[in-house]
Amino acid sequence: MDSVRQLLRTKGNSVWTISPNSTVYQALELMAEKDIGAVVVTKDGEVLGMFSERDYARKVILQGKSSIHTTVGELMVTQVYYVSPENTIEDCMGLMTEKHVRHLPVIMDKELIGLVSIGDVVNQVIKHQKFKIRELEKYITGGYRL
Repeated sequence: MDSVRQLLRTKGNSVWTISPNSTVYQALELMAEKDIGAVVVTKDGEVLGMFSERDYARKVILQGKSSIHTTVGELMVTQVYYVSPENTIEDCMGLMTEKHVRHLPVIMDKELIGLVSIGDVVNQVIKHQKFKIRELEKYITGGYRL
């Protein structure tokens, strides 16, 4: 199966970050502007946590907090699971399933170089399955020539 490195070459390695001192409102503005579901929380290039729409729904709205007065650092998930470019899409799928996370930062030599979402993983799996089906159809219908 494809590696994370191959996935990043295809989708790009743009990753949006925010400071832990930023307000939740600022994080929501960034996510809305970039049409993303989560941001990586960093300080001086170090990954400190993740903040997602899910965190907003569960930790701000349901707890009656204000997104304008609450910082991302107060609510971010600090247990961050990550992958390297050498990991496979299958590795990502397993980690996401086991740890119940939807986003995995990609880190190489302690540097954040990308982000893999559950949507990215599902798209790669579907792409891989479609390729296998086409190859099997060719084999069955005699599309392969020796």
